[in-house]
Amino acid sequence: MFESELEVYKIFISHIGENEDEYSIFIEKLQTAHEFEFKNLGILDRIAEKDLQKQINSVGVVIILSGLYNKYKSIIKKQVDIAKELDKPIIVIRPFGMENVPFELEKIATDIVGWNAPCIVHSIEENYITE
Repeated sequence: MFESELEVYKIFISHIGENEDEYSIFIEKLQTAHEFEFKNLGILDRIAEKDLQKQINSVGVVIILSGLYNKYKSIIKKQVDIAKELDKPIIVIRPFGMENVPFELEKIATDIVGWNAPCIVHSIEENYITE
């Protein structure tokens, strides 16, 4: 497939308002995926509820990095609540190097995947909703 023929998936990746190691590693992982183009509409320095609402409203899927959940619960929970309110599919990524996902995230997840790029891409493609 030619690069110009690839669909660009608009996604929101959970964040804490600043760059964080797990977030950076995840972005790099997605960037290495073959024949997959994405645009992350999550803006790192914008975490006010109205900003998050606007960011999440424009995407076809929300990705929650569950490794950030316990440490930054209120910020990530706000993102999850907005995604649920907007009926966006929620893909939960297991904590980096671990299998267990917080129960609160497990019960709202559309899908749960690990850090394997092809599995992540497949989940995005399968769960993506178009406007």
